[in-house]
Amino acid sequence: MEELFARNRAWAQKRIEADPDFFARLSRQQAPRYFWLGCSDSRVPATEILGLDPGSVFVHRNIANLAQHTDLNFLAVLQFAVEYLKVEHIIVTGHYGCGGVRAALGTRQLGLVDYWLRSLRDIHERYQNLLEDAPSPEAREDLLVELNVETQVMNVARTPIVQNAWARGQSLTVHGWIYGVQDGILRDLGYKVSRTEEIGEPHQFWPLR
Repeated sequence: MEELFARNRAWAQKRIEADPDFFARLSRQQAPRYFWLGCSDSRVPATEILGLDPGSVFVHRNIANLAQHTDLNFLAVLQFAVEYLKVEHIIVTGHYGCGGVRAALGTRQLGLVDYWLRSLRDIHERYQNLLEDAPSPEAREDLLVELNVETQVMNVARTPIVQNAWARGQSLTVHGWIYGVQDGILRDLGYKVSRTEEIGEPHQFWPLR
């Protein structure tokens, strides 16, 4: 533990040496343009892989980067990001080699986490034929990582929080990205939603007045 505190002091000193006003400026305001929904995996730290300073990205992370409509923690963070911080971009970021995705493809019982991964297993079931056509177990896993990101992009976009923002005329786009832990590179999957008309009529709400 002492080593961690020492590393923190060294990091803070290095920041001050490079920019004496850094922490004073950071403490005055939090005004990120980006909200990152990522995986809890320790290999995927948002600001570091984006090459951005602290304060640039508002972050929520959970196992397998899920946007669950029953997860009040996620919804509270999303609402704060959208309604108070006025972020312009929500970035759902999965990563290859995701343990949660691997678990959802398996049959081993894991305990409490099985409840969390239920929606991911539902995605597995929905795309079972497509996944079975993958040429290898590794390709199958990578494909489910991508399909999960696509699903979570739509889950985020279908929340009343996001739809109300669009109804107010707020500029807000939901993106789907993938991070490669093997090479450190982010990739845009091309999943992008920026208006209510793109989410499917059954999921559209009248905005709150």
